[in-house]
Amino acid sequence: MAPDDLSKPLGLKRSGGPSGRWILPLLLAVSGACAAAILAALAWVAIVDAPLGGEPSARAAIEDPATMLPADGGASVEKPQKQASSGSQIVTVIDGKSGARTEVAVRPGADDADRDEMAGAGSSIDARLTEISRHGAIPRIADDGTRPLEAYSRADPGAADRKGPQIVIVVGGLGVSATATGEAVTKLPKGATLAFVPYSAELPRWTARARDAGFEVLLQLPMEPFDYPDNDPGPQTLLSSLRPAENLDRLYWFLSRTQGYVGVTNFMGARFTANADAFRPVIAEIAARGLLYFDDGKSSRSITAKAAAETKSAYLKADIVIDAKPNWADIDAALEQLERTATDKGIAIGSAGVLPVTIERIARWARAAEGRGVRIVPLSTLVVRSKQS
Repeated sequence: MAPDDLSKPLGLKRSGGPSGRWILPLLLAVSGACAAAILAALAWVAIVDAPLGGEPSARAAIEDPATMLPADGGASVEKPQKQASSGSQIVTVIDGKSGARTEVAVRPGADDADRDEMAGAGSSIDARLTEISRHGAIPRIADDGTRPLEAYSRADPGAADRKGPQIVIVVGGLGVSATATGEAVTKLPKGATLAFVPYSAELPRWTARARDAGFEVLLQLPMEPFDYPDNDPGPQTLLSSLRPAENLDRLYWFLSRTQGYVGVTNFMGARFTANADAFRPVIAEIAARGLLYFDDGKSSRSITAKAAAETKSAYLKADIVIDAKPNWADIDAALEQLERTATDKGIAIGSAGVLPVTIERIARWARAAEGRGVRIVPLSTLVVRSKQS
């Protein structure tokens, strides 16, 4: 029997078997084909933008968790989207009723340089009337008892002794639009009181400019409306759901935005000012810092008068909202009613926003009213008058 492959001696060929001359060329050919395929794949990856050839793919950005937190620790507002000058951030405030979007620059907490700039930006700031919080300088009563209310008042000391009707005009919403704010400072009668929203990066300059022009200044405090958060006043809004200490910390944040104001007023806030437990500690702290509180008269459910009496706070409220219906005919009618009230009672208070039509009609009415013996006086005049009476 012929030996098989296992039993034949090494190195011997089977007789009649195939020749091995073709094996080496075959191996070389296979190796060359594999090398060519690898080179082709590498070239495809290097040249083509989508080397996966249409396979589904996605890119995900990993964000810093700290930047994903709500801007005010609870309020649902749009996150800062871009950087403004001087380290400020731009936030978008959305009106839940109209859908209007307003971008405002929010200043960071004031440092020493910021406070020096505030003191040098126009009308001087009395250092005795400030103290440093974790957010920056905030108002206080001086050691000698002087309040910011008296120190920054534009009231004429002899106004209470003069005859004739006196009218207070408080115009709010300033500081967000440079154009509207400039129009108000330029066109409104100098006895008017100007209230500023606290979010503008240029707030210290705007309030100093207003004071240099002879106006009395208020700071607006964003407060929770009934349709919050659909209608969102902005970052750090005072909320009825927060503990008193949290709202006071937010209050200090607002108070540090600028200096030189005689008091504060609400910016929205129908729900917050209707909640005695939430509002009472805030108005008590406002009084403790020597400031007055002004209610713009837009909410019929406000309990501010009662809270002010309980906390012995300086408090005033608008008799008429001048532009409740923002068209020239209704604004003129409201101003006529305001003048009649002042004629009957001796003094009356009107509140308004910074709409162009409002500014134009108030300026036009004031020129004529002064000819009839009506005097436009700052808000603090009423506090002086009440103390003297």
